[in-house]
Amino acid sequence: MSERDIELYEKVTKQDKQALEQLYDRYEKLLFSFAYRMTNRRDLAEEIVQDVFLKLWTKPGLYDSSKGKFSSWLLTITRNKSIDEMRKKNENTYEMDERDSLHEDQPSIDDQVIWKEEGENLKEAIHTLGTEQQEIIELFYFKGFSQAKIADKVQIPLGTVKGRLRMALKHLRKHVDVTKQGRASR
Repeated sequence: MSERDIELYEKVTKQDKQALEQLYDRYEKLLFSFAYRMTNRRDLAEEIVQDVFLKLWTKPGLYDSSKGKFSSWLLTITRNKSIDEMRKKNENTYEMDERDSLHEDQPSIDDQVIWKEEGENLKEAIHTLGTEQQEIIELFYFKGFSQAKIADKVQIPLGTVKGRLRMALKHLRKHVDVTKQGRASR
């Protein structure tokens, strides 16, 4: 975990607006691309990202560093908020509404290129996982299943689902970090 993230988060808990802005600048694109992938709606993804950062500001102290990386925690909040919003709107996750494909308010070309690169890196990392871990990642992060529902669906114990998910995330984190380091050294 980035010590800088922890330092900024601690400042946010003390109502430091500049620290919040720095975290926003650091994570806004990642969270937006994640929410957009889940909802397939730019307007909803933007709203979700704003809600995540509003939660950081209005409910300080929710993050516990002993439970994982700050970035993973932000992605989990974004994932949960995306699922909640899709349920509120009574829509199925990942089903593109034809109106949205015609929407004029599409992401910029630069954003699309960045998301495509990040998406390709993530896809590549996911393909390095075993088939059981791939299935659990797909069901949990991209289809919005709870861990209990995954256990029922694939007929394995809940503890096994949790373990596979944890190990898959650890592997993905390593793979993505190595890829980023490789790009930075070019």
